[in-house]
Amino acid sequence: MNRNTKSKIVTAAWKLFYEQGYDNTTVEEIIWESGTSKGSFYHYFDGKDALLGSLAYLFDEKYEELAKGLSEDTNRLDFLFYLNAELFEMVESSIDIDLLTRLYSTQLTTRGQSHLLDHNRYYYKLLKKIVTEGQVRGEITKEYTVSEIVRLYAMSERALLYDWCLNHGEYPLKEYSQKTMKLFLGGMKNM
Repeated sequence: MNRNTKSKIVTAAWKLFYEQGYDNTTVEEIIWESGTSKGSFYHYFDGKDALLGSLAYLFDEKYEELAKGLSEDTNRLDFLFYLNAELFEMVESSIDIDLLTRLYSTQLTTRGQSHLLDHNRYYYKLLKKIVTEGQVRGEITKEYTVSEIVRLYAMSERALLYDWCLNHGEYPLKEYSQKTMKLFLGGMKNM
């Protein structure tokens, strides 16, 4: 079993959840859509409910894809702004808000490690790399540590997603996140 198999399962599951709803999607359909086996599915997940926590994994895949476009010339604050815009566009266009809401509710009541706060995720490693580079290059303030900035950035993104869920998606997520992140990241500029 490899990461690619898990990725296929997660991608297929979220595609089906979006197209036909969580409750109307079966494990068998996920297996068929992913082109994997029942054994592979249960190797990675206890059942369909376990896939709710995999949204963080799907986000990480998007970040890995976006990171490939990181040019040496790109200002690191601009790149953080770009990452947020692209992720939130993906969320708005391909993640069912009811599933996102369900994910947040499970993360609030889960005992143990929260998928969204797992600092071993690619997301946190990428943010740390970008902020470190930005500080070294003089683009990001050194008034705060790398860890503090990463924590504040991640907290801001979660807050935006949470508020969007609370408001049942009544406003355009990407548009409002761009306004908010512009203010937030403006405060991180090295003066």
